[in-house]
Amino acid sequence: MRLLNYEGDGRLTITSFKNDVIPRYAILSHTWGADAEEVTFADLAQGGGKHKHGYTKIHFCGGQAQQDGLQYFWVDTCCIDKSDKAELSLAIQSMFRWYQNATKCYVYLSDVSTEKRKAGSLSTEFTWEPAFRSSRWFTRGWTLQELVAPSTVEFFSQEWERLGDKISLTLLISKITGIPHQVLRGTLAQFDIEERLRWKGDRKTGLKEDIAYSLSGICDVNIAPVYGEGEEEAFRRLHHEIQKLKDCLRDLRSGDSRDDKKRIEDTKGGLLADSYRWVLDNTTFQQWQQEPNSRLLWVKGDPGKGKTMLLCGIINELQSSMTQSALLSYFFCQATDARINSATAVLRGLLHMLVTQQPSLASHVRKKYDHAGKAMFEDANAWVVLTEIFQAVLQDPSLRMTYLIVDALDECVTDLPKLLEFVAKQSSASSCVKWIVSSRNWPDIEAQLERAGHKVKLNLELNAQSVAAAVDVFIQRKVDRLARENHYKPEVRHAVLQHLRSNANDTFLWVALVCQDLKTTRKWNVLKKLALFPPGLDSLYKRMMDQISESDSTEICLQVLASTAILYRPVSVPELVALVEQLKDLDDLESVREVIGFCGSFLTLREDTVYFVHQSAKDFLFAKAYSEAFPSGSEAVHRTIFSRSLANLSRTLHRDMYSLEAPGYPIENVKLPNVDPLVVSRYPCIYWIDHLCDSKPESLENGVDDVQVLSAVEEFLREKYLYWLEGLSLCKSIGKGVVSMEKLRSLMQEMCDQGRLGQLVQDARRFIMYHKGAIEGYPLQTYASALLFSPTRSLIRQQFQHEESETISIRPTLSEGWSACLQMLEGHSDKVSSVAFSHDSMRLA
Repeated sequence: MRLLNYEGDGRLTITSFKNDVIPRYAILSHTWGADAEEVTFADLAQGGGKHKHGYTKIHFCGGQAQQDGLQYFWVDTCCIDKSDKAELSLAIQSMFRWYQNATKCYVYLSDVSTEKRKAGSLSTEFTWEPAFRSSRWFTRGWTLQELVAPSTVEFFSQEWERLGDKISLTLLISKITGIPHQVLRGTLAQFDIEERLRWKGDRKTGLKEDIAYSLSGICDVNIAPVYGEGEEEAFRRLHHEIQKLKDCLRDLRSGDSRDDKKRIEDTKGGLLADSYRWVLDNTTFQQWQQEPNSRLLWVKGDPGKGKTMLLCGIINELQSSMTQSALLSYFFCQATDARINSATAVLRGLLHMLVTQQPSLASHVRKKYDHAGKAMFEDANAWVVLTEIFQAVLQDPSLRMTYLIVDALDECVTDLPKLLEFVAKQSSASSCVKWIVSSRNWPDIEAQLERAGHKVKLNLELNAQSVAAAVDVFIQRKVDRLARENHYKPEVRHAVLQHLRSNANDTFLWVALVCQDLKTTRKWNVLKKLALFPPGLDSLYKRMMDQISESDSTEICLQVLASTAILYRPVSVPELVALVEQLKDLDDLESVREVIGFCGSFLTLREDTVYFVHQSAKDFLFAKAYSEAFPSGSEAVHRTIFSRSLANLSRTLHRDMYSLEAPGYPIENVKLPNVDPLVVSRYPCIYWIDHLCDSKPESLENGVDDVQVLSAVEEFLREKYLYWLEGLSLCKSIGKGVVSMEKLRSLMQEMCDQGRLGQLVQDARRFIMYHKGAIEGYPLQTYASALLFSPTRSLIRQQFQHEESETISIRPTLSEGWSACLQMLEGHSDKVSSVAFSHDSMRLA
């Protein structure tokens, strides 16, 4: 980028800067006069141009920049060498970013004059306002991005008098342009692309293609100019790039942390400001917030101490206090939810929030995504790819001040060591990025994070007084609500308050669980029941477990607890009914919800989805109540869910479940039918193989159960395999299906089954690997191209010959068996000169 500068002796100089060392600068927005009147790059290079009419704009811009404490400034007429087509192309693609990164943008309105008010006029309208409304500047194509992109835009009349800025003139500018006032105040990201395109209105450009090029930055994409292609083709390419960006962001998104935050807050009874605000005055937190070299804050504490709600509060405070240009990205790990319990899920979640707030960062994702597609976020190399992208984002010179927050590192089940190593290393990588992470007091986590430089630790146990005060506020709010809703007498309210204060041990979760139990306790039994609540989480969980064991619903409650504990993600109530055998005999879903209510100290319902109240509740079942929850071992529960899953899928899976009809119907156009045939089959469809593997059938030593398992798997593959692939595509989980089939193949090898079933599994695995792309994008291609282009001796093709299309008269000549090619490796952006196998032959680099 070239920038102008007036030297001390008045000489105008022009200097080139690399992207990572560009100083603060002002930028000019104006409408061009005749080409001969504007000062060009060639003029400055030859030391001329001062006699031209356009030089006055340059002189004004430089002078105003100096008044604003800015040494450098940029003017489009002379900072771009338009004779160099490559430079012009790059400049057009960089224009939005240049205006966006400017400290100030000065708008010169050559057709707006400032005159005195008319004598005796009672109008509050400035006399320049009519001319301002009709200014040519508001009719030009390029000035749209020059209005939207910069954070500070100041307007000047032809006399160089300041009229105001886009904040003070928001209402007037919004009325002129139709652009929402939120956009003028800096919140472009919340408006969809279709609405942004409407802001173009009737604006014009000198070259017809420029109207499309001028919108690319506003639409968060880049298109290289191709003058001569025509306006229609330019817009076609613009829309194509917009769609590719949408596809990329959709595939990167694995969930929404904002929804997770709201769910967590609601599940825990709402966020109380007084229960977290103590941290704002904490010296460790202030050190992290204020000192440039304190870049990583580790919040650590025992279960139930309020770490998650503390981080929710910090997020709220940062959102209200940070500058509009700053970025905030956060992620909540949850061990009981497979969507959000892995290292790759953390990076995907953080990246998605960053890119949606600063779309220019999407270029780092697109470099790999455009070659590999969605698979790069889900396959075996996903972690490697995501770390490379994340590192590039953190090193991007345009990255604005950024806050990254990861809650509950201890609940990252998959690849936690990799995540810890990444955080420890990258927390020192950029001076404009600050991290907050939280976890329990685990030595392994501490050992990894100790390697991080520029870190500070906030230990909740060492801040016991502050935590105790926060818990006390929490107790008062909870008791006040109980007393109000259950009509406690003053003495009952006082007794509850004192008991909670005496036994809470500074633990939010303990208070929440006791209050949850008291909520359904008759007010005349409250005092009697109080004495039954022991201090300490484990003691409380044990009492709740004893309560379940002594009830009339012991068996069904324990089955619900055990099943929920081993599921790979939270499920809805109807899904739970389909998976837990003991629930099938209940008359209605309300009865099921009642059973879940009996498990209330362990489980909670949120939007009809079943969650553990806290990770410590699940941990207790496995560590302290395993024999009660899993009398036959957790493998037996996995086996039951596997059997129920396969039975469910066998009943519901069939061809064209969503009535798409056309084999070319794309997955992105698929809408859920009013009556979704997969409503209770999504979980079984994605996870039945995982439950089979975790049931450890290889340990059954060829018993009756072993034979039944093998028989059920073979029957399902022979009768339902293609319908299952269609179901996976409709669930947008074909990538998971590939991984699952590899797990099934490995299981067959461990069971030494090289016979008929082993061959069928191997063929089914080759089938999904070979046709993954087609089926993933078009569900009904399962029965079209997948069958048509499979080898003639493929067991799956032979088994499902009846599903082949009869309308295809000319069929390709194919080999009898699968080729030696297992899979096409995609995603690299340059030629591959060498490859190497890992020591265990499981990875290729």
